[in-house]
Amino acid sequence: MSRSLLVLNGPNLNLLGTRQPQVYGSATLRDVEAMCRAKGTSLGIDIDFRQSNHEGVLVDWIHEARGRHAGLVINAGAYTHTSVALMDAITSVELPVAEVHLSNIHKREEFRHRSFISKVAVGMICGFGPIGYCLGIEALADHLGWRA
Repeated sequence: MSRSLLVLNGPNLNLLGTRQPQVYGSATLRDVEAMCRAKGTSLGIDIDFRQSNHEGVLVDWIHEARGRHAGLVINAGAYTHTSVALMDAITSVELPVAEVHLSNIHKREEFRHRSFISKVAVGMICGFGPIGYCLGIEALADHLGWRA
């Protein structure tokens, strides 16, 4: 297995930088991607970075990750709170997952406190903005034994 991680982004994350900057910050998804790629380079990890607003596309990409990537960093956006399909896809591929959220979902509306992804993730990072993605990459590298 190569030293490669898939970084997935769910619905509306393509609007980062313009959508509710008081909640999600001013960084764009391109900014987040650049941060992830830089973190990957510093750790010797290839980063495959993707975004879709469509649940089925995200499920397909999770399936494709098996045998191609060693783990997954995911910000499933609103699907975090609704998608049994994403949870089942993650379970099916048997890859370690770091769940990431830009905002602290536990300080927000009650419905955001529930995460289907957390039930199958190694761990969750929330509330630290875009740096949370880098923390997720580092955490998976540690989990996979890539950092001694």
